[in-house]
Amino acid sequence: MAVHQSPFSVSVRDLVNRPGEMREQHLDLPAPGQYGEGLVAVREASEVSVDLRLESVHEGILVTAEVDATAEGECGRCLTDIALPVEVEFQELFAYHSGEAFEYEVQDDHVDLEPLIRDAVVLALPFQPVCRPDCPGLDPETGLRLADHPELVTPEQTDPRWAALAGFTASEDEGTDAAASGADQKRD
Repeated sequence: MAVHQSPFSVSVRDLVNRPGEMREQHLDLPAPGQYGEGLVAVREASEVSVDLRLESVHEGILVTAEVDATAEGECGRCLTDIALPVEVEFQELFAYHSGEAFEYEVQDDHVDLEPLIRDAVVLALPFQPVCRPDCPGLDPETGLRLADHPELVTPEQTDPRWAALAGFTASEDEGTDAAASGADQKRD
C-alpha cells in the first residue's frame, strides 16, 4: 500500500533522521470524502486548509496542525441551511518503524494526515447546530419558523410544579471573609 496516494500525505524525506530540523507548510486541498454524518458535515470536495509544522525528533516526525474548514447543513431547531466554520488543532508523533506498535508511523518517507484531520474535524462538529444561539425553532402546531413569525411566540409559562418557588429569593452570600472572621472570633 503506497501511503502517498492520499491527498493529505506529506513527504518528510528531508526531515527523516535529522533531529532538530523543522519545516512549515500550508495545504489547501479538497476533502476526499464527507467528514461527519449529523445535521452538519464538511462536504466532499469542500476546501480544507491546513497549516503544518513538521519537526524531526529522535523517535519520528512530530506534526502540529491547524485545520480550517466549513461545515454545511441545517439548524437543529428551525431547519434552515447553515454554514459553520470549523477550526481544530492537533499534535501527533509519527514514529519511525521500530518493531513497536505505534498508532501512526512514517511510511515510505511520508506521513498521512487524512485520518487525523478527519477525526479532529468530526469531533469538533456540534451535535445540535443552531443558526444563532437564540433560535426559537419551529411552531409545534403550524411548523412555521418562529423567527419569521414572532406573533406565534407564546410567553413562556411556568410549570405549575415550580409555581411555589416563583416568589422565593435567594439570600445574600456574605462570602468567605465573613465566615473566616466569625471563626476567628470563636477561637478568642
